[in-house]
Amino acid sequence: MLEADNLECVRGEHRLFAGLGFKLEAGELLYLQGRNGSGKTSLLRMLIGLLPPEAGAIHWKGTPIKAQADDFRADLCYLGHLNAIKEELTPLENLLAAARLADEEISEDDAIDALEQVGLAGREDLACKYLSQGQKRRVALARLVKEKRPLWILDEPFVALDTAAVDWLAGIISGHLQRGGMAVLTTHQVVNIPAGNVRELRLS
Repeated sequence: MLEADNLECVRGEHRLFAGLGFKLEAGELLYLQGRNGSGKTSLLRMLIGLLPPEAGAIHWKGTPIKAQADDFRADLCYLGHLNAIKEELTPLENLLAAARLADEEISEDDAIDALEQVGLAGREDLACKYLSQGQKRRVALARLVKEKRPLWILDEPFVALDTAAVDWLAGIISGHLQRGGMAVLTTHQVVNIPAGNVRELRLS
């Protein structure tokens, strides 16, 4: 279970939110919504341990995340609003490198299969600098195909995707929830995730 209790976020002289809390159980998805500047990305950074809250606490499996940094990271998959790929590397090289950095095992065949699933068949060995923005986003999202970590934190994962890719990603998230996983994501668009218990949290 992921639990946020009485969180407060202050950036500069501005309090973005206070008294924020929620609980997320296995099989549940939290849609985080709000206008630009409302604190969505700041909240995600708190949830992954990169930004300490001004007040409040975040617990994973009943223990504060700051007290179990390594164990928490082993259960966490974070995908930011930036693609975090190397332009000079190919999609295949980027996916294999991301797996190594996350201390995950993935074979080259599995990586190729993941890239095919996101619609990059035939582009596995093309440098990412030659890909469109939508294709680069798919390279970043390809890691989710084989991802088994229970907690996914996704910042605007549907950005730059066409309708078919949005449906594919919704299916990937749905499968994750069906396996008992949890997900928190920000989005400016409502996407139907056909599984799990879906909650909404709006920052104003």
